[in-house]
Amino acid sequence: MNMAYANATQTAAPGLMARMIAAMAARKVYRTTMTELQSLDNRDLADLGISRSMIRAIAYEAAYGK
Repeated sequence: MNMAYANATQTAAPGLMARMIAAMAARKVYRTTMTELQSLDNRDLADLGISRSMIRAIAYEAAYGK
């Protein structure tokens, strides 16, 4: 006896996939910037003209723009 079956596969829309990849890349830039700036000591940050309270905003701007 032969049995038939159907196999349906649904994938994400190409535009959605591109947006997801772009969002993941931006998040990686944010995390990397945060990590690198947080690893600096206060003197290095002062040399750059950055206070610790500015790190989050700088990382956000680097990843997502203004």
